[in-house]
Amino acid sequence: MGGEYLIVLIFALFIGLLATGLAVPYAILLPGVLYLYLEGGIGALHGLGITTWGSMDAYTLTAIPLFVLMAEVLQGSGVGMRMYGGLSRLVRRIPGGLLQTNIAGCAVFAAVSGSSIATAASIGQVALPELKARKYDARLATGSLAAGGTLGILIPPSIAMIVYATFTETSVAKLFMAGVVPGIVLTLMFMLYVAIKAMAHPEIAPAETGRLTWQMVLHSLVDIVPVLLLILGIMGAIYTGIATPTEAAAAGCLLAVAIAALYGDLSWAEFAASLKRSTLMVSNILFITYAAFVFSYAMSYAGVGEALTEFIVDMNLSKTGFFIALLILFTALGALVESLGMIVITVPLLYPLLATYGIDPVWFGVVVVLFIEMGQITPPIGINLFVIQSIARGNLSDVVVGTIPFHLLMFLLLLMLVVWPELALWLPNHISGN
Repeated sequence: MGGEYLIVLIFALFIGLLATGLAVPYAILLPGVLYLYLEGGIGALHGLGITTWGSMDAYTLTAIPLFVLMAEVLQGSGVGMRMYGGLSRLVRRIPGGLLQTNIAGCAVFAAVSGSSIATAASIGQVALPELKARKYDARLATGSLAAGGTLGILIPPSIAMIVYATFTETSVAKLFMAGVVPGIVLTLMFMLYVAIKAMAHPEIAPAETGRLTWQMVLHSLVDIVPVLLLILGIMGAIYTGIATPTEAAAAGCLLAVAIAALYGDLSWAEFAASLKRSTLMVSNILFITYAAFVFSYAMSYAGVGEALTEFIVDMNLSKTGFFIALLILFTALGALVESLGMIVITVPLLYPLLATYGIDPVWFGVVVVLFIEMGQITPPIGINLFVIQSIARGNLSDVVVGTIPFHLLMFLLLLMLVVWPELALWLPNHISGN
């Protein structure tokens, strides 16, 4: 069988395995190993040893388990829920009421967890019972939570950005900085939409009664400030170059344990449970990363990267045409592959093309992460849709319809990034970091 036909067969196998529901790491790993064996025999498999070592021997990856553990400790001890309660008291009088708390709470929690699923699940478990009891519109309530959870990928520290940095050797600190302004802008866009919708249709978000006293404000600040200081301390250390992302994450874990012991309900049993949950989540992330490195090695062995680069260059696509092609590619993948899978499948192949079009790798990282955000709420695979639906125990169609306006806002932010790249690049270009 010719090399071109074999590559087509391998990609068809990959799509087929995904369609059958096989776990993403296996769907990536098996076709890669099969191609190496069919194309080069046992000799081609000898490179798997070096690939295995190289994929895991990456200093940037060490930050992932630390950030995950930090989030699990805060979540399991109840500190994250105290933060949500404090936010709900401060923003409930804004049009949209508790829906605004969903967005603000997701944005703040995202800066701790770095995970879309953890953010949506944590905030959703607390918010949905309250929203149901107060008769908020089900579609807007679930949609705001599913979309708000995606902020965990864009607002640093972001696990997806760390994985992107691993494949492209881009500065994690610069990627984190590049995600700050777009993350804040997207959060404000979400909140503005909810406010306008609530003012136009008051019945979807009943007005909150009762006045906000100084005692309530102080109580809210006590619940919020420890987590905010933790976030600012971590990001400040990274941005100023005092610490690497891994060092800042390690310090963040220690501070999170201290905050959870003082402000939360952190027992030894809960700490052990946090370690177990973190181990399971990190194992899944690193397995996907390893499988992707093997698949990338197989595609490199086949020369797919060079062929794809030559093919696109020969098409003479303009920069705008290239972006449109990316939009189509990532929109399709978002409906089929979960977030990290999108990075590990596409980035190794697309990264060599960036220099051809004069695209900044840091800017491209933010764009990729934004595409992944869209994928998290794109059916049929959009994981946040199922997370929120399982908590709400309602119709999946309500969650899907509720996310459509937020999906459109993400496209608007994407257009803003294309027109004004400085939206992402200004901060990393003006603040030095490691």
